[in-house]
Amino acid sequence: MAGVGLAAAVALLLASPTGAVEAPRPQPVVSAANSLSSEMSRLGIPGLSLAVAEAGQVRHEAGFGFADVENQVPARPETVYRLASVSKPMTAVAVMKLAQDGRLNLDAPVTRYCPEFPEKPWPVTSRQLLCHQGGVRWYRADEQPMTRRFTSLAEGLALFADDELAFEPGTKVLYSTYGYTLLGCAAAHAAGQAFLPLLQETVFAPAGMTATRVDDVRGLIPNRAQGYVRDGSGQLVNSALADMSYKVPGGGLCGTAPDVARFGSALLSGQLVTKETLRQMLTRQKTRGGRATGYGLGLAVGTRGSKREAWHQGGRERVSTVLYLRTDGEWAVALLTNLEKVQPHLLDLARRVADLATAQTVLR
Repeated sequence: MAGVGLAAAVALLLASPTGAVEAPRPQPVVSAANSLSSEMSRLGIPGLSLAVAEAGQVRHEAGFGFADVENQVPARPETVYRLASVSKPMTAVAVMKLAQDGRLNLDAPVTRYCPEFPEKPWPVTSRQLLCHQGGVRWYRADEQPMTRRFTSLAEGLALFADDELAFEPGTKVLYSTYGYTLLGCAAAHAAGQAFLPLLQETVFAPAGMTATRVDDVRGLIPNRAQGYVRDGSGQLVNSALADMSYKVPGGGLCGTAPDVARFGSALLSGQLVTKETLRQMLTRQKTRGGRATGYGLGLAVGTRGSKREAWHQGGRERVSTVLYLRTDGEWAVALLTNLEKVQPHLLDLARRVADLATAQTVLR
């Protein structure tokens, strides 16, 4: 489907997977597809891959535009993108599976499982890290972009382990990718195995994710997309070099849109964790003072009209990404693009695609 306009691509996405001839589409569906096409043109996205999954199975997938503008390589469903922070929900599932199995206590001090992290004035728990209430800091200015290659999770942990917490855990929310590095350390120790094999065992394999791996800037990764950003004058240029090896659990994976959609739908359909564990993940967390936040355990959660939803966005050098879940069903939408700084717009696009997909299911 490479090179197809977004309106046509969405129409193809919503076509019957059996290829059967369908009646003309209702005007609202056509209008929504045209709106999506206009949005992609407005944002100037060079390449985008999209997948929609339900009940743990990919129902529709497409790639359009260019994965590599300079060499005119079309974007396809199998195009591999840096996942950025869409890596976080995958780490969260591994942690929650360990908790579900009684191998990790979410409310115990994380130092019980990650001795490399020094004691602080207040204990930090895995639950607090999952919902960004752990007080672990954000990036410093001299850490962006990171071009140094890290060879282990422990080496990435050393970047921030000795720093003071930003606040007493549980009292505030501070989004922290480093907090997920700490979670990765805790999960690996609790499981008694390295972090990547743990993800393979608890997430990738049961969800049927065959193309997701560590985002190695030096490795030869088939079908990898080039990445772009717009400069001060709005011109498209190649993204700066950045190495994600310092933050694998929170932003260091790469994969395809179908793999990400499989993950989301597998999570909702009970293939990764129990219903009770999923319920915990999708419950809005509160600060110690009782203030409800916008986070569950590993995902942002909320409602839009009568629809319950959860999502995670990612933005990093080379990419903008989103995983969107319709949590009152089993629908998952993955949108991966090779343009930086458009992730806020992708969430709205994903919502519209989900609306189209669910509407088309009703119309069949």
